[in-house]
Amino acid sequence: MNNVYIAGIGMIRFSKYQDRNVRDMAHEAAGLALTDAGMEKKELEAAFFANTFWGFFSNQHSIRGQVVLRSMGIDKIPVTNIENACAGGSSALHMAYAFVRAGIHDVVLVLGSEKISSPDKAVSLGAYASCMDVGNFQSHLDMLEKINKTLNFKLPEDQDSPGKNRSVFMDAYAMGARWHMTRFNSTQRQLAVICSKNHWHGSMNPLAQYQQPMSVEEVLADRPVAYPLTRAMCSPVGDGAAAVVVCSEQYLKKKKCAGPVRIRASVSGTGADRDLDGIDIGERLAKQAYETAGVGPEDISLAELHDATAYGELHQTEAMGFCPPGEGGIHAESGATRLGGRQPVNISGGLECRGHPVGASGLAQIHEIVTQLRGKAGKRQVEGARFGFAENGGGNIGVEEAAMCIHILEKV
Repeated sequence: MNNVYIAGIGMIRFSKYQDRNVRDMAHEAAGLALTDAGMEKKELEAAFFANTFWGFFSNQHSIRGQVVLRSMGIDKIPVTNIENACAGGSSALHMAYAFVRAGIHDVVLVLGSEKISSPDKAVSLGAYASCMDVGNFQSHLDMLEKINKTLNFKLPEDQDSPGKNRSVFMDAYAMGARWHMTRFNSTQRQLAVICSKNHWHGSMNPLAQYQQPMSVEEVLADRPVAYPLTRAMCSPVGDGAAAVVVCSEQYLKKKKCAGPVRIRASVSGTGADRDLDGIDIGERLAKQAYETAGVGPEDISLAELHDATAYGELHQTEAMGFCPPGEGGIHAESGATRLGGRQPVNISGGLECRGHPVGASGLAQIHEIVTQLRGKAGKRQVEGARFGFAENGGGNIGVEEAAMCIHILEKV
């Protein structure tokens, strides 16, 4: 089996772009990645393209990657389209890793691009619901309500019904947060600490959608979404693209790319039919990733975790083994996850601040980790970074993600 490396990265700033589309954002990100790798388009042997909502918004289905790549002068090579909800970008990277590791290809492009912003906010929010089991959507809402009654958690009287004026995913995360608060005595303030930390990190990232710091008090005072989540604690609607060039060790020696980073582990899985007390998909996959990489959670220098809400980060720090179960909030309050802390999390600002244009989000995590491992992150640089960890979840079935990928990267 071949060792697999990331030779180039490229990403545009995530934002709301009324004058841009999936195609031109993808062109820019891919061009940046190829330039970073010192490669030309003609050297690529395959491409993997991640996108979730282009068909929903613009009716472009089936051959999205071919449409994007042909229009930038890349043809003939095999192009595989990846649609895996919010885990699309990391799933595309996982497939590229598998092909290169197996020796089928030596150098491939992985590209994710997504446009979700719309003048009609209801259309944007409605798109997210397609990342659930739409044939049994009401049963999912009924499950959320049933769990909430089981928790006996008193909600604010003015809270809207699930999915009203917001993505239904915010209700799923809010339910998880209330479960955690009931079982482990975590607090809304701990969620605000996580969010404030990510706003501070995002303020140092020129590619982040939100670059304004927020205090804990400002986070708590922001508009309520679904208790205990306020608006600042939730990832924004936005657009963007990111790309990486993946290659074999043999190709790397021939090309002598600057700043390569080794992929020590790439694992993928789907959610299980379980209750909230069962073993989490992240816990299962993290153990696989650590075993594959030959490292443990204590060896990780920094992590990019899927924080579609602040509770997402709290939960994943526990599931990934960075702190004991039930102590994610305490762990955040200790300062361990801040820049300068023992194990910084979401230095990019995370999904909450860097942004979350679904098909590109997983590759944006990789972009940040590679930048950090190269020592090129400027004011937000993690000193002595050697191992980077990325967890990217997608969709929802039952009480957990429908899909997830985890990558562990190593400085060469």
